[in-house]
Amino acid sequence: MSKTLIHSRKEVSLLVKKFYEKVREDNDIGHFFNETIQDWPEHLEKLTDFWETNLFFVQKYKANPLQVHADLDKKMNYTISNYHFGIWLRHWIETIDANFTGENAEKAKQRARNISVRMFMTIFEQRKS
Repeated sequence: MSKTLIHSRKEVSLLVKKFYEKVREDNDIGHFFNETIQDWPEHLEKLTDFWETNLFFVQKYKANPLQVHADLDKKMNYTISNYHFGIWLRHWIETIDANFTGENAEKAKQRARNISVRMFMTIFEQRKS
């Protein structure tokens, strides 16, 4: 398969779908998603909104992903660790590298690195309270 540029919602949606196919099958992190997400088509649309907002600055995603993940950590008995974010990030980067090229592909990888650190730090901070 030839690599493509990420220049519209269509490519963002493809990235999100391919990424979650990998994540859902992962033995270390798949259960966090598979036990929590009830409506996968809706979740994929929401995550496409999130990444479209992050890459193209369109205001589609309205939720607070930091709080959502801190709440998930609490629900999962505080078992989400930096190790899990590392796996998540590896799948994200591998999915991008296998399917996409260009400036927005690099931007998506860098934003994911930043987001994963911020999410874990939020989880860690909320565990203290």
